[in-house]
Amino acid sequence: MGSTDVSTLRIGQKVWKNGGLIDWSDARVHVMTHAINYGSSVFEGIRAYHGKNGTNIFRLREHMLRLVHSAKIYRMPLTFTVDDFCKGAVDVVRASGLESCYLRPLVFRGLDEQKPAFGVNPFPNPIESYIAVWDWGKYLGAEALEAGVDVCVSSWTRITSNSLPAMAKAGANYMNSQLIKMEAILNGFAEGIALDDRGYVSEGSGENIFAVINGALFTPPLGASILPGITRDSVIQIARELGYVVHETSLQRSALYVADELFFTGTAAEITPIRSVDRIEIGNGKRGEITRILQEATLAVMHGERPAPEGANWLTKV
Repeated sequence: MGSTDVSTLRIGQKVWKNGGLIDWSDARVHVMTHAINYGSSVFEGIRAYHGKNGTNIFRLREHMLRLVHSAKIYRMPLTFTVDDFCKGAVDVVRASGLESCYLRPLVFRGLDEQKPAFGVNPFPNPIESYIAVWDWGKYLGAEALEAGVDVCVSSWTRITSNSLPAMAKAGANYMNSQLIKMEAILNGFAEGIALDDRGYVSEGSGENIFAVINGALFTPPLGASILPGITRDSVIQIARELGYVVHETSLQRSALYVADELFFTGTAAEITPIRSVDRIEIGNGKRGEITRILQEATLAVMHGERPAPEGANWLTKV
């Protein structure tokens, strides 16, 4: 399984905090911050790519709109607009000294040290907004983009939408993701796939999933307690532009085993092939042809080497 060596990570020099830039080392919070105690945070994961036209951030506005929507679902009143967050992202990438990087916008309930409020009730706590950047590399390992990864179906069920809203990219949701990820790693797999409360395929710990069956693409619908992934949406649009039929439909666990190809999508994972599930080989046990085509087309769009479908503007110049 590939992994990132944290000792070699390059971090941005600055962090955007509540409308201005501060030093990375100054981006700190109190131990009694509400988000630390109760998980009251929402966040995004975004990538900036260096291509022939310089550095561009991929689908920045869509990510920041989802951030604002996540905050709204959790009743976090924001001082900043989508445009403000987009400008903050461009500013902090410019100040980072990095040509390509991963961005982490983060909104959370903090602590007013002059009038501290403790307890589950979040309303008395101030809302803090940050954007940090670093060079993350390939989330599941650089070799995984071609060789694929070995995964398992997790014993942990994905959170239900009426317990924690799956539409929101919230920190608390990722406690469920951590259980899925840790179980997979401890059992020798790179990643886990969770089922929803009905027993249908949901998603990975931090990725959406696609199956290729008889030349068509199948991916779980929003009703399967998945995050509405922006890379997922990008792949759907690109696949349809290339002439592939895409079905957003419920998938049984057994469909994973007999699929011709499987792959994950996500900002961190990009498009990562799956070569086995529960030690059952998928297809020929390596990246499939349709996965390769979609991977190359999507990465080309991300790097500004290919236009987005229907002339959409998916790149924000830094």
